[in-house]
Amino acid sequence: MNEARRLHYLDAMGIRVWRLRATEQAPLQAGAEIARKPDASAMPAVETPAEVVPDLDRPATPPASSVTTPDRADAAPRDAAPTDVPPRRSDTPTASPAADPRQSGPSATSAADATTAFALNEEPPPWSEADLDGIPMEADPGESDSVPFAAAPDSPPAPDPIATMDWSTLERTVAGCRACGLCERRHNTVFGVGDRNAELMFVGEAPGQDEDLKGEPFVGRAGQLLDRMLAAAGLKRDQVYIANVVKCRPPGNRNPNPDEAGACRAYLLRQITLVKPKLLVSLGGVSATNLLDTTEPVGRLRGRVHAFGPDRIPLLVTYHPSYYLRSPAEKAKGWQDLQQIVKLL
Repeated sequence: MNEARRLHYLDAMGIRVWRLRATEQAPLQAGAEIARKPDASAMPAVETPAEVVPDLDRPATPPASSVTTPDRADAAPRDAAPTDVPPRRSDTPTASPAADPRQSGPSATSAADATTAFALNEEPPPWSEADLDGIPMEADPGESDSVPFAAAPDSPPAPDPIATMDWSTLERTVAGCRACGLCERRHNTVFGVGDRNAELMFVGEAPGQDEDLKGEPFVGRAGQLLDRMLAAAGLKRDQVYIANVVKCRPPGNRNPNPDEAGACRAYLLRQITLVKPKLLVSLGGVSATNLLDTTEPVGRLRGRVHAFGPDRIPLLVTYHPSYYLRSPAEKAKGWQDLQQIVKLL
């Protein structure tokens, strides 16, 4: 089947064939030339108002043998198209907008084709690979070749200078400490007293009025009772080491609050590290709360051996000596705890 018949047949069947508008004339003129010749196998012509649309799949330049030039004597007039050739909307091709001279190759051709399609008020052809080549595509995050941003590792915390201090440096630092509001009313800081290499270390709560004036822990009435308890167990004050959770006296001898205890915690930990005791004894609830990080009362904590710190130092909890001064009938509990202390040494 010749080209004109093929296009006519496809158009009658409702099949649209896209062709370049600019190159439409030459193939149709060639088809008209061929259509003049009788064709025994030709199908009867069917009149249809459908329009032959440009065929994008056909080459822009028809074969030289099938083109009829206008200067030949036997050239068919433009208005004398055979009846079996579908009528065209216009004999004059619609001019396409001038292509961007910077574009060349398939992309420029695709742009011209799309413009022609819209000029015919028809649906444009589907996108080709050449059309997609020049369009930037969003990269798939899963297929990206870029190296993901690596978060900088957290810098190690700055070393605590208190953790490396010797005894003299530590004592001077405590004397000049102004980490909390207790420093405003103090007379003296209360650092600690006793054997700095002792096997037994006592930790109290906070200095009282007598301790604040003298700068030494457990020198008031509670301290005197502690001395007598130690003597009953065959120990002297200078054979043990005694310190407090906080180094300054709270107003009115109240219990230190968590912020005040936290401000002095590094000092106490360094004292324990330097002494390296074989046994720790917590005197009172404030001391037990800060050493064991617990809210249990002393009555539930006493009688058991606890472990303190990374070295798992054995720790016993007993009442503060001031408790026995307020409740003399409870002194028997203090004696029981003292006997357990001696057994663990």
